[in-house]
Amino acid sequence: MTYCVAMRLSSGMIFVSDSRTNAGVDHISSFRKLHVFQRDGERTLVLQSAGNLATTQSTLSLLRRGCEDDGAPNLMNCTSLYDVALLVGDTLRAVIQRDGEEFGGSLMLGGQIKGEAPRLFQIYPQGNFIEASTDTPYFQIGESKYGKPIIDRVLHYHTPLEQAMQCALISMDSTLASNISVGLPLDVMIYASDSFSCEQQYHLTEKHPYFSQLRQRWSSGLLSVFSQLPPLKLEE
Repeated sequence: MTYCVAMRLSSGMIFVSDSRTNAGVDHISSFRKLHVFQRDGERTLVLQSAGNLATTQSTLSLLRRGCEDDGAPNLMNCTSLYDVALLVGDTLRAVIQRDGEEFGGSLMLGGQIKGEAPRLFQIYPQGNFIEASTDTPYFQIGESKYGKPIIDRVLHYHTPLEQAMQCALISMDSTLASNISVGLPLDVMIYASDSFSCEQQYHLTEKHPYFSQLRQRWSSGLLSVFSQLPPLKLEE
C-alpha cells in the first residue's frame, strides 16, 4: 500500500508521496513513487504511483522508453496534458491486460505544458481518468482515508502553496500514524505555475528537522484542543 496526494491550486501544484512497499510484514522496502519528467522552459510532468509495484514500474519503464521514439506520441512530444493522460492511461491499461487484472495500479499525473495552465489527472487501472477542478483541487491514491479529513477542512483552490504543502504533510502524518503500510521517507515537490522547474523537490526522512517539528506541533495542538472541549453533557 502507499499514500500519494496531489493538489492543483491557483498558484501552482503540490505533490507528496510515501515510499513504502510491502509483501507481508517480513518484506518491507522503499521505492520512489514520485517521478518527474522535465524539459526546461517547456514542460514539467509529475507521475505518482500506487498499487502493484511491478505494474507501475513496468508502466513507467514503457513511458520512459517511449521518450526515445520521436516518431510516436510520448511524454515529451504530446501537446497537452490531456494527451499525456490518454497516453499514460493506455499504457497502464495495456500492462494490466498483459499481466492480469489482479495486478492493478493507479496513477496521478500533474504538471504543465507551455501554452496551457497546470493540470492534474487521476488515472484509473482501466485507463480512464478524471481531472481536478477549482471545486475539487486535489486527488489521493492509495491509503487515502486517514489523510482526507484534514485536507477537506483546510484546502481550497486559492490556498497558498506553502500552506497547501503543510496541509499535505499533516495529511501524510495522519496516515503514517494510522497505517503501517505507509512509511517514510517522503518525496515531495512544490511547483509554481509557469516556472517549468522541478528544483523544489525534497526527500524527507524521519530525521528531517522541519517535518519532525511539524508532526510534533500538530500532535501537541490536537491534544491541547481536545483538553479544552466543553464538558460532556448529553442530557437535554
